[in-house]
Amino acid sequence: MESNLTKGMEIKAEKTALVVIDLQNGIVHGQRAPYTGEEVVRSTSKLVDTFTEKGAFVVFVRVSTVDGKDMLKPETDIKMSQPQFPESWDLIVPELADTQQAHIVTKRQWGAFFGTDLDLQLRRRGIDTIVLCGISTSIGVDTTAREAYQHGYHQVFVEDAMTASTKEEHDYVCKYIFPKIGKIRTSEEVCEVLK
Repeated sequence: MESNLTKGMEIKAEKTALVVIDLQNGIVHGQRAPYTGEEVVRSTSKLVDTFTEKGAFVVFVRVSTVDGKDMLKPETDIKMSQPQFPESWDLIVPELADTQQAHIVTKRQWGAFFGTDLDLQLRRRGIDTIVLCGISTSIGVDTTAREAYQHGYHQVFVEDAMTASTKEEHDYVCKYIFPKIGKIRTSEEVCEVLK
Protein backbone atom coordinates (compact mmCIF):
# COMPACT_ATOMS: atom_id res chain seq x y z
CA MET A 1 0.00 0.00 0.00
CA GLU A 2 1.43 3.38 -1.00
CA SER A 3 2.06 5.94 1.72
CA ASN A 4 1.65 9.67 1.10
CA LEU A 5 5.44 9.87 0.83
CA THR A 6 5.67 7.22 -1.88
CA LYS A 7 2.52 8.04 -3.87
CA GLY A 8 3.62 8.77 -7.41
CA MET A 9 7.30 8.39 -6.47
CA GLU A 10 9.45 6.04 -8.52
CA ILE A 11 13.16 5.34 -8.23
CA LYS A 12 14.58 3.93 -11.46
CA ALA A 13 17.19 1.25 -10.76
CA GLU A 14 19.22 1.99 -13.90
CA LYS A 15 19.60 5.67 -12.92
CA THR A 16 20.15 5.17 -9.19
CA ALA A 17 22.99 4.11 -6.89
CA LEU A 18 22.79 2.98 -3.29
CA VAL A 19 25.72 4.67 -1.53
CA VAL A 20 26.52 3.15 1.88
CA ILE A 21 28.78 5.21 4.16
CA ASP A 22 31.31 3.64 6.56
CA LEU A 23 29.56 0.41 7.54
CA GLN A 24 32.90 -1.08 8.49
CA ASN A 25 34.24 -3.05 11.43
CA GLY A 26 35.83 -0.11 13.26
CA ILE A 27 32.79 2.18 13.04
CA VAL A 28 29.55 0.17 13.25
CA HIS A 29 30.03 -1.07 16.80
CA GLY A 30 30.45 2.28 18.59
CA GLN A 31 27.89 4.17 20.68
CA ARG A 32 25.06 5.13 18.28
CA ALA A 33 21.62 6.77 18.42
CA PRO A 34 18.76 6.74 17.61
CA TYR A 35 19.54 3.37 15.99
CA THR A 36 22.26 0.91 16.92
CA GLY A 37 24.92 0.03 14.39
CA GLU A 38 23.40 -3.45 14.15
CA GLU A 39 19.96 -1.99 13.32
CA VAL A 40 21.49 0.16 10.59
CA VAL A 41 23.31 -2.86 9.13
CA ARG A 42 20.03 -4.84 9.09
CA SER A 43 18.13 -2.04 7.32
CA THR A 44 21.00 -1.53 4.88
CA SER A 45 21.17 -5.28 4.13
CA LYS A 46 17.54 -5.16 2.98
CA LEU A 47 18.34 -2.18 0.76
CA VAL A 48 21.41 -3.89 -0.70
CA ASP A 49 19.40 -7.03 -1.46
CA THR A 50 16.65 -5.03 -3.19
CA PHE A 51 19.05 -2.84 -5.16
CA THR A 52 21.09 -5.86 -6.25
CA GLU A 53 17.97 -7.78 -7.27
CA LYS A 54 16.79 -4.81 -9.38
CA GLY A 55 20.23 -4.39 -11.02
CA ALA A 56 21.02 -1.02 -9.41
CA PHE A 57 24.59 0.09 -8.68
CA VAL A 58 25.72 -0.46 -5.06
CA VAL A 59 28.65 1.47 -3.60
CA PHE A 60 30.30 0.82 -0.24
CA VAL A 61 32.33 3.74 1.04
CA ARG A 62 34.93 3.12 3.72
CA VAL A 63 37.41 5.33 5.47
CA SER A 64 40.94 3.99 5.64
CA THR A 65 44.51 5.13 6.01
CA VAL A 66 47.90 4.02 4.84
CA ASP A 67 49.82 5.19 7.90
CA GLY A 68 47.62 7.80 9.62
CA LYS A 69 49.53 10.64 7.95
CA ASP A 70 47.00 10.83 5.10
CA MET A 71 44.10 11.73 7.43
CA LEU A 72 42.85 15.27 8.14
CA LYS A 73 44.29 16.95 11.26
CA PRO A 74 43.06 20.57 11.43
CA GLU A 75 42.97 22.41 14.75
CA THR A 76 39.45 22.43 16.18
CA ASP A 77 37.64 23.54 19.34
CA ILE A 78 36.33 20.04 19.98
CA LYS A 79 39.22 17.63 20.16
CA MET A 80 38.44 14.38 18.41
CA SER A 81 39.95 11.30 20.00
CA GLN A 82 42.97 9.93 18.19
CA PRO A 83 41.65 7.10 16.06
CA GLN A 84 42.99 3.64 16.58
CA PHE A 85 43.53 1.44 13.56
CA PRO A 86 43.38 -2.19 14.71
CA GLU A 87 43.66 -4.92 12.10
CA SER A 88 40.58 -5.16 9.84
CA TRP A 89 39.00 -1.96 11.26
CA ASP A 90 38.45 -0.66 7.72
CA LEU A 91 36.82 -3.78 6.25
CA ILE A 92 33.15 -3.66 5.28
CA VAL A 93 31.08 -5.52 7.91
CA PRO A 94 30.66 -9.25 7.18
CA GLU A 95 26.89 -8.91 6.66
CA LEU A 96 27.54 -6.77 3.56
CA ALA A 97 31.04 -7.79 2.47
CA ASP A 98 29.98 -10.51 0.03
CA THR A 99 27.73 -8.27 -2.06
CA GLN A 100 28.36 -9.14 -5.71
CA GLN A 101 29.37 -6.35 -8.11
CA ALA A 102 29.55 -3.70 -5.36
CA HIS A 103 32.01 -0.90 -5.99
CA ILE A 104 34.28 0.01 -3.05
CA VAL A 105 35.31 3.63 -2.54
CA THR A 106 38.12 4.38 -0.08
CA LYS A 107 38.20 7.87 1.36
CA ARG A 108 40.59 9.68 3.71
CA GLN A 109 38.12 12.26 5.05
CA TRP A 110 34.43 12.61 5.93
CA GLY A 111 32.95 12.99 2.44
CA ALA A 112 32.91 10.28 -0.24
CA PHE A 113 33.45 12.53 -3.28
CA PHE A 114 36.64 14.49 -2.62
CA GLY A 115 39.73 12.61 -3.81
CA THR A 116 37.83 9.48 -4.90
CA ASP A 117 36.38 8.07 -8.13
CA LEU A 118 32.76 8.13 -6.87
CA ASP A 119 31.51 10.91 -9.17
CA LEU A 120 33.32 9.37 -12.15
CA GLN A 121 31.80 5.91 -11.57
CA LEU A 122 28.29 7.33 -11.15
CA ARG A 123 28.45 9.52 -14.26
CA ARG A 124 29.88 6.73 -16.45
CA ARG A 125 26.83 4.67 -15.56
CA GLY A 126 24.38 7.50 -16.26
CA ILE A 127 23.32 7.68 -12.62
CA ASP A 128 21.56 10.86 -11.53
CA THR A 129 20.08 9.74 -8.18
CA ILE A 130 21.79 8.61 -5.00
CA VAL A 131 20.10 6.73 -2.16
CA LEU A 132 22.27 7.45 0.86
CA CYS A 133 22.63 5.65 4.20
CA GLY A 134 25.29 4.69 6.75
CA ILE A 135 27.19 6.02 9.75
CA SER A 136 27.38 8.74 10.85
CA THR A 137 24.33 10.79 9.87
CA SER A 138 26.00 14.03 10.98
CA ILE A 139 29.50 13.37 9.62
CA GLY A 140 30.11 11.01 6.69
CA VAL A 141 26.52 10.88 5.43
CA ASP A 142 25.94 14.63 5.81
CA THR A 143 29.25 15.61 4.19
CA THR A 144 28.70 13.21 1.29
CA ALA A 145 25.14 14.51 0.86
CA ARG A 146 26.31 18.12 0.64
CA GLU A 147 28.98 17.14 -1.90
CA ALA A 148 26.42 15.19 -3.95
CA TYR A 149 24.06 18.17 -3.90
CA GLN A 150 26.81 20.42 -5.25
CA HIS A 151 27.47 17.83 -8.00
CA GLY A 152 23.77 18.04 -8.99
CA TYR A 153 22.57 14.60 -7.90
CA HIS A 154 19.00 13.90 -6.79
CA GLN A 155 19.11 12.31 -3.35
CA VAL A 156 17.00 10.09 -1.13
CA PHE A 157 18.07 9.72 2.50
CA VAL A 158 17.11 6.48 4.25
CA GLU A 159 16.41 7.67 7.78
CA ASP A 160 16.23 4.24 9.45
CA ALA A 161 19.44 3.06 7.72
CA MET A 162 21.62 5.76 9.27
CA THR A 163 22.54 6.82 12.76
CA ALA A 164 24.85 9.19 14.64
CA SER A 165 26.75 9.49 17.91
CA THR A 166 23.68 11.09 19.49
CA LYS A 167 19.97 11.24 18.65
CA GLU A 168 20.19 15.04 18.63
CA GLU A 169 22.83 15.04 15.88
CA HIS A 170 20.83 12.59 13.77
CA ASP A 171 17.55 14.45 14.25
CA TYR A 172 19.06 17.86 13.47
CA VAL A 173 20.50 16.75 10.12
CA CYS A 174 17.32 14.86 9.16
CA LYS A 175 15.07 17.78 10.13
CA TYR A 176 17.05 20.81 8.94
CA ILE A 177 19.62 19.74 6.33
CA PHE A 178 18.41 16.74 4.32
CA PRO A 179 14.96 18.13 3.40
CA LYS A 180 16.73 21.08 1.72
CA ILE A 181 18.88 18.86 -0.52
CA GLY A 182 16.80 15.73 -1.08
CA LYS A 183 13.98 13.52 0.16
CA ILE A 184 13.83 11.54 3.41
CA ARG A 185 12.26 8.09 3.33
CA THR A 186 12.40 4.80 5.24
CA SER A 187 14.09 1.67 3.92
CA GLU A 188 10.67 0.08 3.38
CA GLU A 189 9.48 3.06 1.32
CA VAL A 190 12.63 3.07 -0.81
CA CYS A 191 12.38 -0.66 -1.52
CA GLU A 192 8.69 -0.21 -2.41
CA VAL A 193 9.34 2.39 -5.12
CA LEU A 194 12.58 1.02 -6.66
CA LYS A 195 11.66 -0.15 -10.17
